[in-house]
Amino acid sequence: MDIQSLFGLDGRVALVTGGSRGIGKMFVEGLLAAGCARVYISARKAEQMDETIAEFGADKVIGIQSDLSQMDGMQHVADEIAKREDKLDILINNAGAAWGQDYLEFSEAGWHRTMDLNVKTPFFLTQKLHNLLVAGGKGDHLAKVIHVSSIDGQRINPWETYAYQASKAGVIQLTRRMAARLIRDNIVVTTIAPGAFASEMNKAAKNAPDASASGIPAKRIGTAEDMAAAAIYLCSRAGDYVVGETLTVDGGVVNASLPQVFNDPSGGG
Repeated sequence: MDIQSLFGLDGRVALVTGGSRGIGKMFVEGLLAAGCARVYISARKAEQMDETIAEFGADKVIGIQSDLSQMDGMQHVADEIAKREDKLDILINNAGAAWGQDYLEFSEAGWHRTMDLNVKTPFFLTQKLHNLLVAGGKGDHLAKVIHVSSIDGQRINPWETYAYQASKAGVIQLTRRMAARLIRDNIVVTTIAPGAFASEMNKAAKNAPDASASGIPAKRIGTAEDMAAAAIYLCSRAGDYVVGETLTVDGGVVNASLPQVFNDPSGGG
């Protein structure tokens, strides 16, 4: 058994939406380290993309500026990649939005923005890239699609982020439905549910990591290596037989919320 063949991504082409910062940038770093030839990233802000491209090199990271909450923005990304590539091996739907507001004041604008980017975009962007992904799965490896969910789609958090939590739960079920269809085309669909990682969306973990770690069984927030390793596993041969599943990467938070698992000295049961 050759570990490099099992976990390597040599020569593959990937797209990471929202890849210029935070968890998206962690994915980019991991894919490149595992051998990807090129990683496309999309973002609304060109300046952030340029910084990431400069860090990793323009020969390896290519930026496409776009607002993926809009259908024409998704089409623009798909068209730009089709101009440059005859296949796409990996798609990580990471771009997302959050919106917190009191229940009685929660706005329709916040609802639509969150649900569109978190649920609609992963479905329709994958659809628009379907032919390139099919081509990616015709070689010596399967094509891979990862939707990025959240542990907030698996349990209730203490904040009034109604649309966010509903959208992330929806992504998990969407993954299962899409996986059942796309495996016929040699495309494996899975989802990663991150816990606390330093990012603009999770400012608590970014600005006060020790405070965030106090509520995590593993006693630390996630690192770039933790997120990269999860993506490499699912994108490589190692993850070929994992279809439609959610990989939770949270240091034990979701499991800790189960009754009598961590608090019962007898071990529960």
